[in-house]
Amino acid sequence: MNKTLIIILILIALGLIAYNVTLVNFEAPFQGDSTIALIGIIASLCAIVLLLIFMTSKKIDKKIKDN
Repeated sequence: MNKTLIIILILIALGLIAYNVTLVNFEAPFQGDSTIALIGIIASLCAIVLLLIFMTSKKIDKKIKDN
């Protein structure tokens, strides 16, 4: 994967987090649509972590191939 594509995907995930935060009812965060929004936030955070791990593994792979 291209580095720019990974950065674009991270930005999309950040956008989804921002959108889902607006949907959360902070008075009752575990009821109704707030639960779905919280799941969306957690899923987006997981996607960001996975993409960062992927970027790190690509950097390590490149260093190993250079040596």
